Amino acid sequence: MGDLYNISSILVLKGFNLPPESVFPAFLFATLSYMIVLFCNLVLILTIVLNKCLHQPMYLILLNLPINDLIGSTALFPQVIKEILSNTKTMYYSACVAQAFFIHIYAVGAVFILTAMAYDRYIAICYPLKYNTTMTNAHIMKIITMVWLFNLLLIVVLFVLLLRLPRCRSLMSHTYCDNPSLLALVCANTTINNIYGLFIVAVTQVASNALILYTYLHILIACFKTRRSDTRAKALQTCATHLIVFLLLECLGLFTIISYRLRNISPHLRRFIGVSTLIFPPTVNPIIYGLKTKEIREKIVHFFSKKIFPV
Repeated sequence: MGDLYNISSILVLKGFNLPPESVFPAFLFATLSYMIVLFCNLVLILTIVLNKCLHQPMYLILLNLPINDLIGSTALFPQVIKEILSNTKTMYYSACVAQAFFIHIYAVGAVFILTAMAYDRYIAICYPLKYNTTMTNAHIMKIITMVWLFNLLLIVVLFVLLLRLPRCRSLMSHTYCDNPSLLALVCANTTINNIYGLFIVAVTQVASNALILYTYLHILIACFKTRRSDTRAKALQTCATHLIVFLLLECLGLFTIISYRLRNISPHLRRFIGVSTLIFPPTVNPIIYGLKTKEIREKIVHFFSKKIFPV
């Protein structure tokens, strides 16, 4: 029985199996995508950090979104680019666990950050007179700290439960590493892991979605009650931006979760959906907030027009 668990520390991943003529276009696409993600998210981070007028509750919470997006994309892209370029389908188990850990930190963190942003907009629009006294810097720091600590706690427990189990397989079913793929390598009872995984899904999908739905319903009611058309338009625009980002993440995340539960789904479709969750939100989020949020857009335009491309 001891030899059964004495297996290689190197895992074999399901590669992209690209024909030779597709390697360079795929490498170019992956590299450019990663560069765009890095550039857009770093611009958004620096814009908020360097402009004191943006050191407000909404933007301080928003600041965590591009940081989280960089964690997720950096966990994926370097490994994918290396795999495409060198045509290697192997990965050390320790590196695989690290990649999976940060991918799950990104996934859960995105939901929690968007929930915190929805709460901020709820207080701002539904209780505007109490906003400044409620959303103080100390309160914002508590919210941000709770988001990251709760996120970290959930994922640490998830991987402690995974790493306690013996492993007897080395062939991965995915192009990158995540908890379900690593759990498939285990040759022991995974009931506790499955129950805890469902608990995380319940917290991130049911509880967070219910809170976001509650806040935005009250925001819509408050918007239509107000008589000031300019206030209503600004509030609706801000909320629409948040909802676009949230729905994009939720649709991709939900499809990824469902794809693991359906055994007869195409493995190519499962891989595409999984990779899309780590590509599209980190790319689209900073663009949406940069274009749709007037204050951020103005600061970015001013920076590039005065500092980078002075007339």
